[in-house]
Parts: sequence; structure tokens; C-alpha cells
Amino acid sequence: MADQRLPAESDIIARLRRIAPHPAARSLSDDAAVWLPPLGRELVLTHDAIAANVHYLPGDDPSDIAWKLVATNLSDLAAKGATPRGVLLGLTFSQEDDRWTERFCDGLARVLGEYDTALFGGDTIRADSTTLGCTAIGDVEPGTSLARGGAMVGDDLYVTGSIGDAGLGLAAQRGDAPADKYLQRRYRLPMPRLAMGQGLFRAGATAAMDVSDGLLIDARRLAEASGIAIRLHLSDVPLSTEAAARLPSGTEGRLLAATAGDDYELLFSAPPSAADTLHSLGKATRTTLTRIGGIVAGAGLSIVSADGSELRPERLGFEH
Repeated sequence: MADQRLPAESDIIARLRRIAPHPAARSLSDDAAVWLPPLGRELVLTHDAIAANVHYLPGDDPSDIAWKLVATNLSDLAAKGATPRGVLLGLTFSQEDDRWTERFCDGLARVLGEYDTALFGGDTIRADSTTLGCTAIGDVEPGTSLARGGAMVGDDLYVTGSIGDAGLGLAAQRGDAPADKYLQRRYRLPMPRLAMGQGLFRAGATAAMDVSDGLLIDARRLAEASGIAIRLHLSDVPLSTEAAARLPSGTEGRLLAATAGDDYELLFSAPPSAADTLHSLGKATRTTLTRIGGIVAGAGLSIVSADGSELRPERLGFEH
């Protein structure tokens, strides 16, 4: 970056202005956005930040970093069944130069366009380290937003997609494993399950959250929020063909997958009577669903191996 100048805040805002045509953004010339929510809808708001060397690698394509910043927040909206409307960004840059910020803005345009989401505004500053924050704003029909706290004894536990791809993709991205385009894409470009999430309430789901820090640790969080126990069958955790080829066989491999994090799949509970409707929703949204356990009386998370014994791994996932 030494041969590139560091853009001033006004330069960065000028670039962002090109991708902020929504009237609520006021051409990014004001100090606040003004947006009229759809009549009769409840607002859903979420905020997450990503930091260099924690959520992305300094050498990652800035376009992909922008995608990940927005997509991870939209994943939280997906778990609530919300329709995304706009984002506010808090961008703390350190030594990112002209070329980097241009690529970053290209990525923002790409992800916002893909998910029909507006850039409402935000703030940019320079500091000693880079941290990128995003507040995502969406809405739902009143009373239809799922929470982590609704799972009930007797429910089944489901997860969408496959687990462990992003963790393997990170290893490949770091150079710690052979390159694999599919796995690295799963790490760099998470795809929020918005369509699936928007149908979960009507399909009968009782609780939902997205899987960000690892399937096991997030399953424990769902159990704690609902005041119940989850019995998770590790051998049922879904793996992609690419992940299965890289992971050790059996319990060891599935534990690695289930604790890796960065999956951004949906984890949810639903009564057995909802199974057919849920699978129809999965087909309609081109989303695979896998039953990985059930809700039982008690508290916490129990992890069951293929032979029926209970596992007690030292680590359940990523914690800051």
C-alpha cells in the first residue's frame, strides 16, 4: 500500500455516494438518514462488526470483505424472518489505500444489489486498526419474527445447508491447506438464507438463529435462551462433498466441522408436525434441510456420537 495514497474521508464518501441512491440516504450529504417504514410492519435491527485478523485476512479481496460485512448482518435478519431494507455503516480504516477502498465500494455495491438493500448512511474514520461495522435494518409482519427463545420440548432441531465449509475455506485461504474454490468461496462470501428465513414462521418453526460462531456453541445458546435442552446427533451434521473429502472420518471430522464457525446457516426448531411443510419450503427456496437432533426437558446441550455415547468436547466454537 506504500505506493498508494490514503484517501480522505471526503473521497470515501464520494465513492459511497455512487451506491446510495435511496431517498433515505439524502445523497449522504446529511448527518442522518430518514426512512418511512412500510405501514404496519415491525422493524428488525441488528449490528455486527468485523475486524482484520479476526473475521477476515488482511490479504483478502476488499470486495469480498465488504460482501462479508453486509451478508453476515443480513444473516441475522434472515434468522428473524425479516426483509432487509437498508444498512448503516461504521467504517474505521487504518492504512487502506485508494485501490483498497475502491474495491471495497465495488463489493458493497455488489452485495447491496444482490439482496435489494439500500445504503442509508454511516460514518468513516481513521485509526490504528481496521474495524468495519454494519447496522442492518429490516421489517416483518407483526408477531412473526422468530427468536432464540421459543423452542419447546418435543420439537425437532434442523440446520440448513452444510456445516464446516467456511472453516476449511479459511485454512485454505491462509495457505494452511490446499486451495479449494468452493470452500474458500464459502468462507469469503457467505450467503444469508433470507428466503428460507422469511418462510419459517408460517411453516411452523418455533425458534431460530444463524450459525456464526460454530454449530455446537450456537445450539447451546439456543437451548439457554429457550430454557430447554438440546440433544444433537453429531453423525447427522450435514457436510458438503468438498468438506467430507478434507475432514477426518467419523466423530473427529464432524467435531471439527461443528465447531469451526462462519457457516451463516440457519439453526431452528419446529414440531414434528411441521416437517412436510418445512421440506416444501426448503424445495421452494432451494435450501437443503437436515434434522440434527431434538428438544428435550432439561438444560444445555448434549452431543451424541454415532454409537450413542455422549461427547464432551473441550471447545464448542469460537468465543471472543
